[in-house]
Amino acid sequence: RTFGFMRDVEKNTGVKIHYNERMEEIRKTDRGFIVKTSRGTYETRAVLLTMGRGGTPRKLGVPGEELPKVVYRLIDPSQYALQRVLVVGGGDAALEAACAIAAEPGATVTLSYRGEAFNRVKEKNRRNLKEAESAGRLKTILHSNVKEIKPHAVVLEAGGRLAEIPNDAVIVCAGGVLPTEFLKKIGIEVETKYGTT
Repeated sequence: RTFGFMRDVEKNTGVKIHYNERMEEIRKTDRGFIVKTSRGTYETRAVLLTMGRGGTPRKLGVPGEELPKVVYRLIDPSQYALQRVLVVGGGDAALEAACAIAAEPGATVTLSYRGEAFNRVKEKNRRNLKEAESAGRLKTILHSNVKEIKPHAVVLEAGGRLAEIPNDAVIVCAGGVLPTEFLKKIGIEVETKYGTT
């Protein structure tokens, strides 16, 4: 859906979008900026940074995370019908993803969170989680960490024990990492308040 929307905007406005191209450097010049990417260099008068609140998705740093079955946000819950899915995280995005997938026919969902409770989530998401758990559509494992991701399983550590769980897909909802050093390097001031950027 999002991709289709972007294609429509591109077609209707004439804006030129370079897909699958990562911005690596911005340099100020007398006439504007030079933007270096993974595929080329562009000269422009202005730069608009639109990276969202999350920045780059936070990774787990475990073996197997590079497998194609691992993603960092939920796009379409229906693609997980009839699959065994692990959702990792303890915020609203994780609970919403887990509950949405649990509503799909034949989906088996496990929600793994390293904390002891979902303290910072909306009450609506907490209720939806309890409902999905009560209906047997979703299993929550608190105090757990992913140790390894295999092609057809995941290894979780919980309570000092390792458990291998059959698995078809992993969705990591562990927040994002802002590119603070990069932003400072290109001249943007980054202010930290109350321990968060």
